[in-house]
This record gives sequence, C-alpha cells and structure tokens, in this order.
Amino acid sequence: MSRTTRLSSSLLRAAAVTGVAALTLTACGSGSGSGSTSSGSGEVKVGLITKTDTNPFFVKMKEGAEKAAKENGAQLSTAAGKFDGDNAGQVTAIENMVAAGVKGILITPSDSKAIVPAIQKARAKGVLVIALDTPTEPESAVDALFATDNLKAGELVGAYAKAAMKGKTAKIAALDLAPGVSVGVQRHNGFLKGFGATDKDVVCAQDTGGDQAKGQTAMENCLQKSPDINVVYTINEPAALGAYTALKAKGREKDVLIVSVDGGCTGTQAVKDGKIAATSQQYPLKMAAEGVKAVVTYAKDGKKASGYTDTGVTLITDKAQAGVTSKDTAFGLENCWG
Repeated sequence: MSRTTRLSSSLLRAAAVTGVAALTLTACGSGSGSGSTSSGSGEVKVGLITKTDTNPFFVKMKEGAEKAAKENGAQLSTAAGKFDGDNAGQVTAIENMVAAGVKGILITPSDSKAIVPAIQKARAKGVLVIALDTPTEPESAVDALFATDNLKAGELVGAYAKAAMKGKTAKIAALDLAPGVSVGVQRHNGFLKGFGATDKDVVCAQDTGGDQAKGQTAMENCLQKSPDINVVYTINEPAALGAYTALKAKGREKDVLIVSVDGGCTGTQAVKDGKIAATSQQYPLKMAAEGVKAVVTYAKDGKKASGYTDTGVTLITDKAQAGVTSKDTAFGLENCWG
C-alpha cells in the first residue's frame, strides 16, 4: 500500500486525526503498516480500517478510498492492525476515529463477531458504519455491506474444478483462511457447493491465514497426509502460489488442479502462466469508492446506505469449461489490482 508519512508538513492534518492510532495487521496476507491521513477540500471525515496495509487487496482498497475522498471533498483517516485477527487493534481504531469526529467508518472486520460491540457503540453515536469485503456476524451489525458475494466466488471456482476434472475421482485439499472469519467460511462453503461436494470429501484441510509461506507449509502437510491429492482449493492467491511451490517440489505441479479467489494482478498472471487453473476476481477499489461516497451522502443529507451491495465477481481462466461462465486473463489483467 502506498503509505505516506508526512510529519514535517502535515501538522494540521495530524491534528485533524489526533488519537487515530498507528496500527498494523495482516489478513489474507502478511505485513505491517501504519495509520495515515489524506485530506480533501471538504469537512466530511471518513475512516477506513483494513485488515492489513500490505496485502495488495487492501492496498487497492485504500487507494480507492483515497481517490474517492479527494473527488468528493472528504478527509480520510486510515488504520490497520498488528496481525491477522487483531480485533483489539480494530476496536481501538474505531474508538479513536469516533473520538476524532468521523461521520462514517468503513471496515474490513478481522473478527466478524468480536468486532460487533465496538461497531454498535459507534453507531449509537451517530456514526455510519459500512463493512467492506467481509460481513460482520450478524450482517445487520453494520448499516451496510459493500462486498464480493464470497459464496458465489467460491461456487464459481468449485463449478470450474468439477467441470475440469471431467468425471475423475477428486481428492480435495482445502487451504483455508482462519477460524472466525466469515469470508473464509463463505468461500470454502461456496467451493464445496459449486463442486457438489461436502466436507467429508475433503481429504485435508489446513488454515493458512492467506499467507504464501503458510500455504506452502499447509500443502506440504496435506501431501504427507494424502499424496494422491489432485484438486486444491485455496482461500486466496498467495496461498495458491504457496501450494504451487510445494507441489512443484514434489513434481506434482502438472497434475494437480489449483483454484483460488481474489483476482489480484500477481494471481491473475499466475493463471496466465498455468500455475493456477482459475480464480474468482473481485474488485476492492469499487468497494472502497462506493463506501466513501455513501458516507459523504450521509453527511450531506442524512441518507444512510443500507443492506448488501454486490460489487461483482468474475471467473478468470484461459482454459474455459463448458457450462461455466468465465473470462480470459487478458480481461483479468486489465481489471486486476495490486
């Protein structure tokens, strides 16, 4: 993520977001970063709290929010936590943003359930809270959700994998996210639904945190448990590339089908290169931009965004399968992020 620290020339901006903690976290990836502020020409204050500020997905989300803030005359403050699942860090960020006078908060929850009390307190003070990418549990804990239909994203790659197997007996490995994260559960369940399988058909399931190194380790563990694995579902493309590395080390990269979700530029290139068979592409920039616009609208006329807005998902592959709608990597690379 392009994070800019403007200490010497931005004292006024820093004052505008006094108390917004500098936090770091990871989700569907790993890394670190800090809170930052970007000022528009208006007075509407918008907060963005992501799961990480290094994963390309959230890098693009922040870029989308920054651009929308400038275009709509808003002031954007951002924060991220220390690690994947850093609920305490996100709670602190919410509290500090509310204290700084934001009109709305956009958040990708690290823990869909544990974050709810903090969100409820913010909403009780008149702050519009919109979840991006990851729903809260319950979904009604926020005013609105702008996100990929993650169940559909999983279904698309599941249906693709089923078609690509052409009747062969599947030995499925699932490289998942982490317990308590709804996006991971939805993608996993969607894959099984699309494939026409159940958890009983999964011969090995491992959590990866969406991290490439952990994805490689998980795949190595699964190959030890079930050497005949021939289908691998992964929560995201870093995990998929980790799985590919492990398979290649065993000489299995040509005969194991890997499918994933995200549609980042690196992942889409991996599809083009034949490392990943297919991926479901989502659009984080759109999520953030629409979220900022919704907060500005609320600040100006009191109209609250509500319900779920599907920001779209597209299956990307260069090996199309009959009965499964998809687009090729040329389209994917034109619309990717990161």
